[in-house]
Amino acid sequence: MDKLKNTIRNFIEDEEGLTVVEYVIGAALLVAGLTAIFTNLGSTLDAKLSSTIAKIS
Repeated sequence: MDKLKNTIRNFIEDEEGLTVVEYVIGAALLVAGLTAIFTNLGSTLDAKLSSTIAKIS
C-alpha cells in the first residue's frame, strides 16, 4: 500500500511533463502572434508599394 501511495505522490509532484506542455503552448502563442504581425505588416507593405508604383507610373 505504501508503494502505491509513493507512486501516486511522485506522479503528482513530477512537473517535468507540465514544463514541456508550457513550452509547447508558449511556442504556439509565439507563432500565432508572429503570424498575425507579419500578415498585417505584409498587407500594409503591399498597399504602400502599390501606391508608390502607381505614383511612379
